[in-house]
Amino acid sequence: MAQSDSTAQLESDAPAPRLGRKRDHTRDPEILDAAIDVLAESGFDGMTIDMVAARAKAGKATIYRRWPSKADLVLDAVACMKAADLDPERLPDTGTLRGDLVAMIRPRSIEEGERKLRIMGGLFGLISSSPELATAVHEAILEPRLAVNRLFLRRAVDRGEISANRDIELLARVASGMAAFRMLVEQQPLDAEYLTSLIDHVILPAAGIAPEAGTT
Repeated sequence: MAQSDSTAQLESDAPAPRLGRKRDHTRDPEILDAAIDVLAESGFDGMTIDMVAARAKAGKATIYRRWPSKADLVLDAVACMKAADLDPERLPDTGTLRGDLVAMIRPRSIEEGERKLRIMGGLFGLISSSPELATAVHEAILEPRLAVNRLFLRRAVDRGEISANRDIELLARVASGMAAFRMLVEQQPLDAEYLTSLIDHVILPAAGIAPEAGTT
């Protein structure tokens, strides 16, 4: 009995087992941003964890503890991309569909659009085999712009500028699809001249709006 009491005392006096160190996630945003930058520049196949670590000024071990594979890192990075600000109060409202669309053609928005398309192009091979990645790409890259296009088109319907019978969903996708084809297939830039021509000669006619004088 005494031996049992001694054993119990020793067990009670023994130090509590040490828990593993908590992972520090404070660097995650920097690492994810670096992953997106490298992905945009090199594509998935050309991207390495070494490149991401160098860009983020982080150790490879830090990255691998958080993301066991390059695919895991890319999935998180794409899912965490900042969506466009869709606050209607901060979007152009010029009174016409053409005016709203043209007002979105700014150097910064063109640059960001090209960057997102490069990211999407670099992920084509993975998207077909990864439903999770396909969803992340749609939500982070495609959906923000589609939402803006839908808003502009619905405003035009409310103004009576275009018919309520028009297929808003299809029209919202036309510009994005053609921009992706021009950049990823034709390897041509998305400059203001091309985007304005796309609005005047494709989007507006498809919406049933006659081109303005001087745009034909």
